[in-house]
Amino acid sequence: MVGMPSKHARLAVLAVVVAFLWWAPVLAQETVVVRVKLIQGEIPTDPMAPIWNTIPATEFPMSPQVHWPKRILQVTVKSIKVRGVHDTKQIAFLLEYADPTQDPADAAALEFMVGDKKAHFAHGQPMAQVQGGPVNIWYWRNDTPGAADMNAQGFGTLKKQAQQNVQAKGVWKDEKTKVRFKERKLIPRKDAKGEPAKDPKTGDPLFDEETKVVEQDVTGEPAKDPKTGDPLFDEETKVVEQDVTGVWRVVFIRALTTSDPNDAQFQPGTFPNIAFAVWDGKKLGSGDLKESGSQKAVTSWWYFNAEPPTNYAIYLYGLIAVVVAAGVEYVIVRKVKKGPPA
Repeated sequence: MVGMPSKHARLAVLAVVVAFLWWAPVLAQETVVVRVKLIQGEIPTDPMAPIWNTIPATEFPMSPQVHWPKRILQVTVKSIKVRGVHDTKQIAFLLEYADPTQDPADAAALEFMVGDKKAHFAHGQPMAQVQGGPVNIWYWRNDTPGAADMNAQGFGTLKKQAQQNVQAKGVWKDEKTKVRFKERKLIPRKDAKGEPAKDPKTGDPLFDEETKVVEQDVTGEPAKDPKTGDPLFDEETKVVEQDVTGVWRVVFIRALTTSDPNDAQFQPGTFPNIAFAVWDGKKLGSGDLKESGSQKAVTSWWYFNAEPPTNYAIYLYGLIAVVVAAGVEYVIVRKVKKGPPA
């Protein structure tokens, strides 16, 4: 009979379980964490590199930016898929989202907190429940080569940093994709007199929100049954399928750590915050851009985890524990076979 496994043996089993969970498939909207995989070889700078197809994606819903003027109530991009890789020195994020048209002013951005001070995802603006802190923003725009490494700490403070440590590249493809998101409807709130209600501190108008789950393809056209031509619905979840054609894939790359105090610094095995923003730069008949500046699609804070290098010591301890346990069992069995001394 063998006794209970040692502490080291239990740690070995735990390590195997954690590794299994890290590699388990992730379905969109089932996690709040982007899993940044540790890879061997060079970090892919091409959004179409085959390695990206092997990396699990995490999908996040996007909503109109309504925290400060100029607000927007409807946006083109309803959700964004995110993948990540690193090699212990550099880290890369691939953003993938549906946009029916490729426009010079199309743009995307990542946002991170800097330091330990909690910041609001709206450029670190102090809010009622968040004191506010600095944020680091990586910005890419279709008609501008590379990326801009920026920082902010409140509305109107966004500026480009002296040190530019971020690279980016975007590719738009005329292909179909499916998008799952919560359709958001913002309704201006009224006071008792029927007048627009305003925030007592800022004077900004207040909105109420209604949401429903929708599944859409990039063109925004309802998907139909190929046999009957009827619109497709999911009876259980009330999901609508619509066709969309046009997909942006944008890669951002930077070193995990830098010498710039304005940069967010990353360590494998931790869970830093991350947020996303996207602009549909389509030019309207009036000559204005459909989305620009503060008029954009945004997410709140989520998380990412850069996979740490394997700690082989845990497996070694587990192997030693197994060998010791087997040795003890061998000694006990041998004594039982020999019987008591005469």
